[in-house]
Amino acid sequence: MITLRNVVLRRGTKIVLDDASVVLQPGEKVGLVGRNGAGKSSLFALLTDRLHSDKGDVEIPRQWALAEVAQNMPETEMPATEFVLEGDVRLMAARQALADAEAADDGHAIADAYAQLMDAGSLDAPARAQALLMGLGFKGAQVDAPVNSFSGGWRMRLQLARALMCPSDLMLLDEPTNHLDLDALVWLEAWLQRYEGTLIIISHDREFLDAITKVTLHLDETKLHRYGGNYTAFESMRAERMLQQQQAFDKQQERMAHLQKFIDRFKAKASKAKQAQSRVKALERMERLAPVLTASDFSFEFREPLNLPNPMLMFDTVSVGYDTDEGEKVIVRGIDRSVLAGQRFGILGANGQGKSTFVKTVARMQRAMGGTITEGKGLSIGYFAQQEMDVLRPDEGPLMHMIRLAKEVSPNAREQELRDFLGQFRFVGDMVNQEVGSLSGGEKARLVLAMLVWQRPNLLLLDEPTNHLDLQTREALSMALNEFEGTVMLVSHDRALLREVCDEFWLVADGKLAPFDGDLDDYQRWLLEQSKEAAKLAKEEAKQALRAARAGTGAAPAPVAAPVPAPAASPAPAPAKREDRKLSGQERQKLNEQTRPLRKEMEQIDAKMKAWNDERAKLEAQLSSAGQTPAQIADAGKRLKAIGDEVEEAEMRWLELSEQVDAIMTAG
Repeated sequence: MITLRNVVLRRGTKIVLDDASVVLQPGEKVGLVGRNGAGKSSLFALLTDRLHSDKGDVEIPRQWALAEVAQNMPETEMPATEFVLEGDVRLMAARQALADAEAADDGHAIADAYAQLMDAGSLDAPARAQALLMGLGFKGAQVDAPVNSFSGGWRMRLQLARALMCPSDLMLLDEPTNHLDLDALVWLEAWLQRYEGTLIIISHDREFLDAITKVTLHLDETKLHRYGGNYTAFESMRAERMLQQQQAFDKQQERMAHLQKFIDRFKAKASKAKQAQSRVKALERMERLAPVLTASDFSFEFREPLNLPNPMLMFDTVSVGYDTDEGEKVIVRGIDRSVLAGQRFGILGANGQGKSTFVKTVARMQRAMGGTITEGKGLSIGYFAQQEMDVLRPDEGPLMHMIRLAKEVSPNAREQELRDFLGQFRFVGDMVNQEVGSLSGGEKARLVLAMLVWQRPNLLLLDEPTNHLDLQTREALSMALNEFEGTVMLVSHDRALLREVCDEFWLVADGKLAPFDGDLDDYQRWLLEQSKEAAKLAKEEAKQALRAARAGTGAAPAPVAAPVPAPAASPAPAPAKREDRKLSGQERQKLNEQTRPLRKEMEQIDAKMKAWNDERAKLEAQLSSAGQTPAQIADAGKRLKAIGDEVEEAEMRWLELSEQVDAIMTAG
């Protein structure tokens, strides 16, 4: 188990943990929550030995294997599958052991290395890695594409897949859903529910935490508090605890007021001076309970729009996409919809289907590829970009952003008014001049929200607005959106926000945008069905490919379709047709004669491969049995190495022959 006992942790002059103690049992799934900046990531660094406590003890079983998502952006031309495979440290160690043993020509070590590879599941490891990639949204050929060919968000998915690939007793996940769409999030949720080790998750996604965690660890004011239950249970228990704390505080205030009243009344009387003095000391000794502040001490609201055009937008056979070096790339076609005042849409769909492209087109960030978008008179759009830096300037501070915005929207605004407004979004003092490029993700998101509020839009386009917001700020956003009088179009993987804000949903899939008839639970069931269908189709395609390969080698006959009977009145084929078939048959015979020697050699290789695989299985069984002498183990290891070399050489020859057969058949 994991034990923190009276731990003190400082980061510079800031105290992150002060006399913190907690015990986590093996196999527990824990949600670590707290405000941004409370020190959650520092606690992870403490658990991974990147930081060391200034006082107290941190105990984790030495034999536990740890998995976590690396935060650095990978730069490599390595194929995605191989990059994920490298996350399996046991497999990598076994591979290295085999390479070292072969280089030393040490049969005993070779045998041990093969045993390690078997234990690490080397045979099905690539399939497991690709299953992780596809679950996280990678498609088809992407699983073998170079890592450097992916954007930043997709590379972070690769880092996540790499962490999931690692066999572990303890897994630490810091905001794992930030770069996922709803499809991948649902898949990850199911995967983590099956995970058997100890899991600690930092997340601001309420439903994600509720679905996975059974324990909540709250980091608040340098203290750790353990709650038995998921996030919703934690909220309820914390509210009760805060109520009790408030009642204790109120009672203490009454007691202190009573003591102070006695002191003020009798301190000047000689007969009561001793009693008054004792009460002064009692008042000084009395523990002063801190006033209780509610967790959601940040709130804001969208200003009332100046007008509400109706309809706000009309789409007439609109196509959206983007320009490439090769020309226009259209993603979604034929959009025929209208947007009315007061509607609240949630836009659903997998990554790459066109959600963000559609929102950018509506936000006038890029042109439509076709059709007509008609805007209502007085339409004012507020756009929250998924990448905040699309609408922010890294070298300017929040105040400069507001000054520039005010010149466009409200030229008469004074600087002090802008400073006061930024203060409502927690930008105080020198923070108003701090370069945006140095702000945290949550601070950038709050600045974008502040700019949206100042603009008084009547249409809000929000593309993943919660990626860097803590739970309290998400709650504030949800409340503000529910009170907003205009229209909302929301893209988000935060299901709690979608449920609380949206009345209807649009689905972007297969190049179309259409209403989704159902709620989020229906959408999750639809995703599950789609996933099952995709897996079934992939399995069937794999079977067909295998049949085709075997048919090409002559190892097994291809399935023959049953003949379709001709209609009763079908006329006899004309002589010319018979002649064509005769020539066709002669051509096939000629091609078969040309490829027969090649096919025969391929059949011989298939037979050898079967014999080698049988011998390998026997050797591996022999190595796993007791009573083997060192000489026998060494001989078996060397033979395994020889079989591996022979198999590799035979596979290369088989591929060469297969390509020659294909070339002859194509040319014929």
